[in-house]
Amino acid sequence: MKRSTLALAAFLPALTATQALADAVSGPVQQQATNWHAIVMFGLFVLLTLGITAWAANRTKSASQFYTAGGGITGFQNGLAIAGDFMSAASFLGISGLVYMKGYDGLIYSIGWLVGWPIVTFLIAEPLRNLGKFTFADVASFRFKQTPIRVLAAFGTLVTVAFYLIAQMVGAGKLIQLLFGLQYSYAVVIVGVLMMLYVTFGGMVATTWVQLIKACLLLGGATFMALMVLLTFNFSPEALFAKAVEVHPKGAAIMQPGTLANPLSAISLGLALMFGTAGLPHILMRFFTVADAKEARKSVFYATGFIGYFYILTFIIGFGAITLVSTNPAFLTDPSKGLEAIRGGINMPAIHLADAVGGDVFLGFIAAVAFATILAVVSGLTLAGASAISHDLYATVIKGGKAREQDEIRVSKITTIVLGIVAMVLGITFENVNVAFMVGLAFAIAASCNFPVLLMSMMWRGMTTRGAVMGGYLGLISALLGVIFSPGVWEAVLGHPKGSAPFPYENPALFSMALAFAGIWLFSKLDNSQRAAEDRAGFDDQYVRSQTGIGATAAAKH
Repeated sequence: MKRSTLALAAFLPALTATQALADAVSGPVQQQATNWHAIVMFGLFVLLTLGITAWAANRTKSASQFYTAGGGITGFQNGLAIAGDFMSAASFLGISGLVYMKGYDGLIYSIGWLVGWPIVTFLIAEPLRNLGKFTFADVASFRFKQTPIRVLAAFGTLVTVAFYLIAQMVGAGKLIQLLFGLQYSYAVVIVGVLMMLYVTFGGMVATTWVQLIKACLLLGGATFMALMVLLTFNFSPEALFAKAVEVHPKGAAIMQPGTLANPLSAISLGLALMFGTAGLPHILMRFFTVADAKEARKSVFYATGFIGYFYILTFIIGFGAITLVSTNPAFLTDPSKGLEAIRGGINMPAIHLADAVGGDVFLGFIAAVAFATILAVVSGLTLAGASAISHDLYATVIKGGKAREQDEIRVSKITTIVLGIVAMVLGITFENVNVAFMVGLAFAIAASCNFPVLLMSMMWRGMTTRGAVMGGYLGLISALLGVIFSPGVWEAVLGHPKGSAPFPYENPALFSMALAFAGIWLFSKLDNSQRAAEDRAGFDDQYVRSQTGIGATAAAKH
């Protein structure tokens, strides 16, 4: 009983952390004077990545090169690129900000994301690479009727990407508004235009190298910041934590996990973070960029190491900000109010800590890296959304698998431009909306629609086309309705009275995932059609290929 209580307590602070991050991101931002160091370094990064895009455009001639870089990315490179895709601005700025405000509770929020990677390693990576070609819909529809499964996968991908994109665009606008002195709408447009250039002309090759560069810069900057913090305390974490306890208003409470009134909400959030990772379309796409299943496993191994290391750094950065930022009146709007009065809101401790340990130049570097972080994640998301339209819907459903490669690439590039424009419009429209719940929704949808269909299609012989479609839509629709009717959206965003939310929990994944798996099982069991018999008969061939890779190399070339 004690063990289960402790396990539950590990996820309890996460929901409090979500709300804190939501409040910070959706709140007003104080515009500062233009940071020329940041603008110069941002300009250098943009010139470098545009050069890479021009180089990649000359190498991107086929659909395989556009979607998956021709399968020529190594396991190490792909692992670093996955880490670059996953280490978003919410991770860098948000988690360090949560540690700054709540101490130990901030670290708990990152654990859910990290725990998702062993699931990807042991259940998803190798079969996905052996069965797929460009998108995870290739795997989900491998032995089933193509049209309904690909339409479902496209909807799941687009909804996930849309909410993830909105969150990143709003985050970019807020960050640049604060640090560069630009108007919010201009910052959003800059991100949108650059993202369209990277994806339209360079495809996966350019996107991968942007993510690689960004990951190296982010890991390097965070490492330097953490080392400077530890240097201040003679590399004694004990001294760092003791000082943080001394100056933090909550005292020793910051070294303990918090509690929530509703443990089901915390469990649900934990499930969304863990299993949503294994269903994010822009992450799953990266396993098709390597040569074989062995390199796919290496990718996850390296990605897990980089991401785990990064989250340790955010913990040190958060506590460093408590000791070095909250005690410096220069970083506070009103020193009498303590650490909550930090300039720019509670997502800014890492930025101010960069100033505290490295001065204006390092502040400019970290600001540019934070912007590059958002840009790289947005590029990966857009490519995933474009591939869902061009490959899953246009090439396979509309053209019946007979579309010319150049036509498919052209549709993908047009889709990229449309998605970029939509993302800019939504980013400007949702400027002051609670974006943390959009990220939560993206993970909840990925965990409720994409992950169950993908996993069951590879692991269960009895699954049928009807079961996959009905279960997938049950998960997708229930996740959407659960978030819309939750207190975080129904009350905080839509303005209804407190306590009036029809769905009482903050995150629906616990319920929507259960509905998806139950729907897949029930409708598959009830399906006695001729199509169902064919679906089940195809499992053996699929299973052998997923586990051995026999036939995967030849199929990937066509």
